[in-house]
Amino acid sequence: MKIITKIISIILFIFLSSVNTTSYSSEKIKLGLLVPITGSNAHIGKSIIKATRMAINKINYPNLIIVPKDTSSNPKQTLLSANEFKDEGINIVIGPVFQDNLIFLDKLNEMTFLSLTNKNYKNPKNVISVGINAESQINTISNFLKNENLNNTLILIPNNDSKNEIDYALKNIKINYKKKSYYDTSPTKITKQIQKFTNYNKRKQNLSDEINRLEKSNDINKEKKIEKLKKKDTLGKIGYDSVVICDFDENLISIATSLLYSDVSSKKIKFITLNQWFDPRLIREKSIHPLYFPSISKNKFNNFKNDFKNTYNEEPTHLSLISYDLIGLVYYLASQNDFLIDKKVFLKKNKFKGMIGTFKINKNKITHILNFYETTDNEFKKIF
Repeated sequence: MKIITKIISIILFIFLSSVNTTSYSSEKIKLGLLVPITGSNAHIGKSIIKATRMAINKINYPNLIIVPKDTSSNPKQTLLSANEFKDEGINIVIGPVFQDNLIFLDKLNEMTFLSLTNKNYKNPKNVISVGINAESQINTISNFLKNENLNNTLILIPNNDSKNEIDYALKNIKINYKKKSYYDTSPTKITKQIQKFTNYNKRKQNLSDEINRLEKSNDINKEKKIEKLKKKDTLGKIGYDSVVICDFDENLISIATSLLYSDVSSKKIKFITLNQWFDPRLIREKSIHPLYFPSISKNKFNNFKNDFKNTYNEEPTHLSLISYDLIGLVYYLASQNDFLIDKKVFLKKNKFKGMIGTFKINKNKITHILNFYETTDNEFKKIF
C-alpha cells in the first residue's frame, strides 16, 4: 500500500480552538510528562510544563490530559516515575529531558518515551529522540554544501562526549567531505591543532621559501613582489573550500579564531557550524562573519518566546518550544488514528509542521527539516 505523507501546519492549533472538539471523539488522550521538577534543573522542567499547558490551551481538546512526574535529573527516580505511569495505564511519555536519565527505561518495553534529548547514539529501543539531533543538522549542512558546490570540506569534531553522536550522524547521512579531524578542547592546545589540520607550518614555509627565491633571483620586479609577499602570513592553498566546526559557545569561537590565526579566513572558505539557537554573541564576533548554521525558524521561535513571556512573564527554555510542538504532534497523530495513541503511530511515515519546523516521523524515528542561516553584521540572515 502506498504510504501517504501528510503535512499539517501549526495553524492547526488555531483552527482547533474554534472547533467543537467533542465532535471528533470522546476518547481520552493521556500522556505522561517526565521532567525535572526538583533539583538543579527544576527550572527546565517547570518551563516545559508551562509550554505544554500553552499547547493544550491552544488545541482546546478537553480529553487531552498531561500528567507530569519528577525525574530529579536522576535515572533511578526517572525509572520510579515511569513505573508509576505504567501502573496508571499511560504508555506514551514525553521525556525525560537528558540522555543520562534513559539508561533504565529499556525495562519498560511496552512504553514509548519521546525524550527531549538531541542525542540518538545508543538510546534504548523504546526511546525516540525528539530534540534537534546531529543527524537533522548534518543533513541540512549537506544540502548547503551541495547547493554551493562545496566538495572539499574539513569537518572538525571535539574529542568529547559529542564525538560518537556526530560520527553516528555522519555515517547515517553520508555527507560528502574531504577530511574529518578530532581536536582536544583545551584552550592551550586548540591553536596548534588547527595549525596542524590546515597545514599552517607548510604554508608558512612556502612563503619564506618564495621570498628567499625571489631575493636570489634576477626578477626585475622582485622588490615589489617581495614587499607584497611580506604582507602575507602564509603562501599556498589550504586545500579546503569549507570547514564544519561541530562545537558551541566559547569553544566554537576559539576554533574559528584559531582558523583566522592560521591564515584561514571566513571570507575565503565557508565557516559552518551546528545549531546555535541564534546566540547573539555570534553577531558580535564580526571577524568570523559569515558563519553558517542550521536551525529552526527564527521568526517562529521569536513568536513562541513572545507568547510564552506574555503568558508567564518569563523567558522560556529552548526545550520548552520542543515540548510545545510535541503536544501538537501527538494530538495530530492521534487524530489520524481514531484518537487512539500507542507506539504504532510512530512507525508510519508522516510529517508534522510545528513551531520548531517540520517533524519527519518514520519507523520510530523523528528527524527535523531545518532552515539554514548566516551571520551578518546586524542579524541572522535566512539562506533557505
